[in-house]
Amino acid sequence: MSDEFTLQDPVHRQRCRVLYGDTDAGGVVYYANYLRFCEAGRTEYMRDLVGRSYRSLEDEGLILPVVDCRVRYKASARYDDLLLVETSLVELKKVSCRFNYRISNQQGRLLALAYTIHAVVDRQGKLARFPPPIFTSLQQARQGAQG
Repeated sequence: MSDEFTLQDPVHRQRCRVLYGDTDAGGVVYYANYLRFCEAGRTEYMRDLVGRSYRSLEDEGLILPVVDCRVRYKASARYDDLLLVETSLVELKKVSCRFNYRISNQQGRLLALAYTIHAVVDRQGKLARFPPPIFTSLQQARQGAQG
């Protein structure tokens, strides 16, 4: 696996079932839907390891839009496959963060590697900083110091 996509501990693991609507006319997962699987993994990472939902961040006036992403496809997923999305927070800055992902099927076959980079913005869309308590929670999760 390339360093660009390396997961770092702690790694959150989330199962996702491929729905019929996730597939294209060829019966395989439409390429853009892998980013939805990444979103599911990231959302549950935040909830389980950081102790905050994305919704709670929005309630505090923060939005974390994706400003960069990449997916490297290795094999196809199909309707009704049970996927494992592994997520880790690999970079944390005052105004941004980066998550890496590894998506595999129930047989353990690697399907995709991905990353997303998120900016921190306020409700007006202006660049902002993570508030200290949120930044600290993210740091602790990244270091595996669950609280």
